[in-house]
Amino acid sequence: MTNRALEVVEFLLTAHLYSENRDLDENDLPPRYRRVFWTEPPEDDEDDDGPNVVGIERPLVVTDSVARKATGVEHPWEAISDLLFTQREEFSGRISLTQPEMAVEWYLDRADRERLETNPTIAAAVEDREEVDVTHEEAREQTRPIQADRVWIDSLLEEYFDEEEDAEMLDLVQVRAPEEIEMTLDDLVLTGDQEGEIQKLMQAIEHREYLAEIGLREIGKILFVGPPGTGKTTVSRALAHELGLPFVEVKLSMITSQYLGETAKNVEKTFEVAKRLSPCILFIDEFDSVAKTRRSDEHAALKRAVNTLLKSIDDISLIRDEVILIGATNHPDQLDSAAWRRFDEIVNFPKPDSEMRADILRIITRRMDIAEFDPEAVAELTEGLTGSDLRMVLREAVLEALTEERTTLTQDDIVEAVEDFEERDNLKNMDMMSDGEQLVAGNGGDDHSHDHAHDH
Repeated sequence: MTNRALEVVEFLLTAHLYSENRDLDENDLPPRYRRVFWTEPPEDDEDDDGPNVVGIERPLVVTDSVARKATGVEHPWEAISDLLFTQREEFSGRISLTQPEMAVEWYLDRADRERLETNPTIAAAVEDREEVDVTHEEAREQTRPIQADRVWIDSLLEEYFDEEEDAEMLDLVQVRAPEEIEMTLDDLVLTGDQEGEIQKLMQAIEHREYLAEIGLREIGKILFVGPPGTGKTTVSRALAHELGLPFVEVKLSMITSQYLGETAKNVEKTFEVAKRLSPCILFIDEFDSVAKTRRSDEHAALKRAVNTLLKSIDDISLIRDEVILIGATNHPDQLDSAAWRRFDEIVNFPKPDSEMRADILRIITRRMDIAEFDPEAVAELTEGLTGSDLRMVLREAVLEALTEERTTLTQDDIVEAVEDFEERDNLKNMDMMSDGEQLVAGNGGDDHSHDHAHDH
């Protein structure tokens, strides 16, 4: 009961204090509250100053349904109706505080430090009190900025890009808010080199003003190189989650596809999206498709698109535009020097060694129930498999056990799943056209059949 009441009182108190204190801005509201108070900018808003979209207007009015959405408490008024400092207007359904100071005392008696340091609005009001050891500034640092919220991203895209005119380009660009990225850096197994580069990048972001002062501008353009499934995209997304930045993802092969009309314009607009959403991460996948296009005899439109891309990369900057650029390629051999020299760091994503595979298996299985699990033994059996391959192996083992109504796995389940995966891999790499006979189930007389089949 008390916890439900605490959730609702915190929400009411935040709405009241934010409405009263004009020095506070959207970044002082916890993200879960910003979402419910967000209103779309008016149609005739001519303000073109970029990210200063006013999406939250004072006063913040709380009703039962708004409180339910923000707190997850099913019956918000019921949770707080017996408190002396709350009231509800029957006609409008509005809930408010009659004595805010009493509400503050009640809240501080019950809220722990962790709760207070994720609410800058309340922290600003109480930081001078002796019993409070959280400052407004600390709470601001703990709170994800509004630029990372889905509502803010959608609103900005809507404001700057025309739904019809830019439809083609917006189809090519996938924008994720950090709140939508589930994978974190803690969920990943990184090489020392990868960890070092990520640390360097995070330091560069934190100290970008200093870097600008000393004239170091060519920084924050990184190329991830390695075979498919080694985590290039996953690490980039996890980095966006960690830093609380929007993640703008583009597959270059789609942009340079001949089915798309104005490719050069689409490339320019992609970079414009990143600049509008800054600070953000712009992730360009399949970077090798640039080199292929540059060398080929493709028509002029694609050549123009590639030149536009290289120029756009030159023009974008972490220091000036607050955009981190990450390119990724599975085929570094296809990149020419013009593409290579655009990046100030190259990070290798090799297939994991045995020790890394064991660590990856531990992470994937940490919420699974596995009898006598030996990750090192499985790692020995899975040479050449990537992180995403290992996820598929475990998924297969889980599904196979479920067909037998089991939620506890065994080591044998996983070993069998490894064998199945390798069998499927062989099939995938087989020349399917060479001999139609090998596709016939149970064709015992055919030399190929027993190479790819196991008795189950």
